[in-house]
Amino acid sequence: MTLVRYLLIGGSFKYNFWMRTCRFAKCNNILKFTVFPFARIMLHRLTYKFGISIACATEIGSGFYIGHFGGIVVHSKTVIGKNCNISQGVTLGQANRGKNKGYPTIGDNVYIGPGAKIVGAVKIGNNVAIGANCVVTKDIPDDSVVVGVPGRVISQEGSEGYVVRTDYENKLK
Repeated sequence: MTLVRYLLIGGSFKYNFWMRTCRFAKCNNILKFTVFPFARIMLHRLTYKFGISIACATEIGSGFYIGHFGGIVVHSKTVIGKNCNISQGVTLGQANRGKNKGYPTIGDNVYIGPGAKIVGAVKIGNNVAIGANCVVTKDIPDDSVVVGVPGRVISQEGSEGYVVRTDYENKLK
């Protein structure tokens, strides 16, 4: 009953559900021609409704959580680890030139605050908290708190207390 309630009224959950359904159906030979077209239409519709643009091809670990929808853009070649929390206005984008040419790689248990931008082939470590409106263009080590423009590490306290852990896969083992 709870799943049905979230599918009907929960915007972030609804988007995440159709994004993952679309990815799963695309990789399955039978579902590719039956479920995938419908799932793709639903995902496309929700992209415009909620202002979230995350391609179904994006590699995302379990426990992905969208805190608030609106203005979220994630490049399809970005890699996101487990228990990543993304707020509104976040961009995980490509850099076309320079030493950081490429796409971001986000570790496990990462909190990305509202309005944050992560651009280029940047590696974000595990247990990292990225503050609101921060612009990250360099690699960030594990257990860091990053703020400012450009982003700089201000402490080694990490993301403890910020991340909503929805990765139930590991809790069942």
